[in-house]
Amino acid sequence: MSSLGWLTPRRRSATARSVLAGEASAEAARKTALADDPAGIGFSLDSAAPQDTAPPAAPEPPEPEFPVAGDELAAAFFDLDNTVMQGAAIFHFGRGLYKREFFRRRELARFAWQQAWFRLAGVEDPEHMQDARDSALSIVKGHRVSELMSIGEEIYDEYMAERIWPGTRALAQAHLDAGQKVWLVTAAPVETATIIARRLGLTGALGTVAESVDGIYTGRLVGEPLHGPAKAEAVRALAAAEGLDLAHCAAYSDSHNDIPMLSLVGHPYAINPDTKLRKHARAHDWRLRDYRTGRKAVKVGVPAAAGVGAIAGGAAAAIALHRRRK
Repeated sequence: MSSLGWLTPRRRSATARSVLAGEASAEAARKTALADDPAGIGFSLDSAAPQDTAPPAAPEPPEPEFPVAGDELAAAFFDLDNTVMQGAAIFHFGRGLYKREFFRRRELARFAWQQAWFRLAGVEDPEHMQDARDSALSIVKGHRVSELMSIGEEIYDEYMAERIWPGTRALAQAHLDAGQKVWLVTAAPVETATIIARRLGLTGALGTVAESVDGIYTGRLVGEPLHGPAKAEAVRALAAAEGLDLAHCAAYSDSHNDIPMLSLVGHPYAINPDTKLRKHARAHDWRLRDYRTGRKAVKVGVPAAAGVGAIAGGAAAAIALHRRRK
């Protein structure tokens, strides 16, 4: 699920800021991928991460072989939170930063409450969104990009590596084995998303771009968070730069917020879908995959980070009580 989905209102069409965010993300993704892999041969998979060796269920009705090996016009785009990874990357990253005393408990509580309020109550008040966005950016303001990248590597090992969905990773590997590029597309910071993409052996990542000057974060965004329509704009910009045919491409997500991105491609997949996306996928005959079972499925969308989770749980209770009183 989109990591910073709470930062921007839903049910929006693309705006100038969405386009700017998408184009900035596509440019950053291509530069990083080229710097990391100038020969264009892809990363090596992290052998320490879990693999899914079980064969996929037989499709109904029968489908042609997919992905198509050797299709140079095709690529795959994967949402991150609850699609590739259990939980939200920004929560795990925030947990790691809190452990390293980047911010205080009071700021942690405020940050968790803002996330819980939006994600559980669906609040879309513009002033609330701006306040939440500013508090998140204030955490990294004044820090060096290189510092956050180095810490991000440690946080991935501590909190994220074991949360990768093996089934989704197997889907990504199928595209890589077919000779296609595979990109993460997430509202998480592009630096965090790039670290995860590297560890999974993917081509690169599209993520929210925070402005930096001389390698130091200014506390401002380029455009807006890469969420909803902005994700679609990023995919469209990257496809144009890479010479891809979106009708040949695939996209994977768990969230109805990503319907604009899923609708761009010829092969949309709903992975661990929320209720609205499941309904939309069935109505449009999109492919469905669900790697959750039992309690995991019930918990989807609820922050999983220790400490943060407890605060978010309290927020959920408060919201439920407020609704019963209405």
